[in-house]
Amino acid sequence: MPRRRDAEVAIHCTDLSIARAGRGGPTLRVVDGVSFVLAHGGSLAVMGPTGAGKSSLAAVLSGSEESGLAIVGGDAVVEGIAVRRPGRQHRVLTYLTGYLPQSAGSLLPARATVSEVIGAPITSRDRRVNSRALSIRVAALLDELMLPLGAAAKYPYELSAGMRQRVAFARALVLQPHLFIADEPYANMDLEVRVAARDAILRRRSEYGMSTVIVTNEADAVRELEADVLVMRGGHTIAYGRGTSDLLWTPNGETDHRMIAS
Repeated sequence: MPRRRDAEVAIHCTDLSIARAGRGGPTLRVVDGVSFVLAHGGSLAVMGPTGAGKSSLAAVLSGSEESGLAIVGGDAVVEGIAVRRPGRQHRVLTYLTGYLPQSAGSLLPARATVSEVIGAPITSRDRRVNSRALSIRVAALLDELMLPLGAAAKYPYELSAGMRQRVAFARALVLQPHLFIADEPYANMDLEVRVAARDAILRRRSEYGMSTVIVTNEADAVRELEADVLVMRGGHTIAYGRGTSDLLWTPNGETDHRMIAS
């Protein structure tokens, strides 16, 4: 895909607020007034306790049409596309953005082979795709993420949890996205495989300036990607800065220091 970019930055998030409709209950604001800028080729780690709004933020930025989520204030411009009302540009947004949701490995379709799962972002857009070229791309991703080539013909239920996570990881990268958004990307991965997944991110950042947003509470993941950090609690930003040791905290965020110190 072309590497040309019209947008000045990968993400410009301004006072973004997101609400989630409750099941039979009131709508809850899960993200409240979040602002940040992510440069092309940059990395951002979103940290915070359970229920902070991290996953909701990631889903909205990716263009995911997750049920019940809606922007109720502010906006975010992702690769030049306003996510609040993208209109016909929504298809472009999901083309430019590779999204790895939380527990992605467990959400893979059971009736598709691994090869079909990884290739789905391509085949869903173009049924006339060159099958040989697609097979080569899938094989390259399997190899890069330390999956056996024989896994291509298997079904997700035949794989371990860690292997399924890598399949989902490969699917998120198959379109060579401008922006990779991943919620707990290294879940169920052992150390050797985790290194391969991290290197896959760094390689694309080096080769064509892929930007990255990861949801994680692992300080090691932040250091490996040399990421900026956004710390959330209760939907609000309570700290922001470069890495885990150079953060500007809000006065009420002091109790969360220990959470990201490991």
